Amino acid sequence: MQARCNFVEQHYRGALIDVGIGSGAFIEARRSRRRTTYGYDVNPAGLAWLEQRMLLVDPHLVSFDAVTLWDVLEHIPDFQSLLANVKDWVFTSLPIFRDAEHVLGSKHFKPDEHCWYFSRDGLVFAMKQCGFVLVSESKVETELGREDIGTFAFRREWR
Repeated sequence: MQARCNFVEQHYRGALIDVGIGSGAFIEARRSRRRTTYGYDVNPAGLAWLEQRMLLVDPHLVSFDAVTLWDVLEHIPDFQSLLANVKDWVFTSLPIFRDAEHVLGSKHFKPDEHCWYFSRDGLVFAMKQCGFVLVSESKVETELGREDIGTFAFRREWR
């Protein structure tokens, strides 16, 4: 979580929504740095955790300056509608593949869970279609032992 917080801090220090909070560890780590961080989840346990702390914000219903999608984007069938409400920054980590053979042989191949399988260039193209340009990328999660995980910062392209 510290690596994720550090990655975000390189670019942005304002309020954000963490989508798909897992255990809430990223929210807690970021809030310990005195950074305003809300969350959203579809899991009832995650929703309850957020509601108990009054940190629940639905990014489908409100515009927000920044969003984090740690290990989440590949699970969202219509991520374009969520990104339409993001004003400035998208931070994401997800499996990145070389080609279809890499996908099919990967531990990340989960057709019942994952809607999307991106190459690096495919992700950059998809984000461009949603109005975002790549600002930076990192392999820190892979370096920390997470196989084939890329971390990316995208910024809204001024029209």
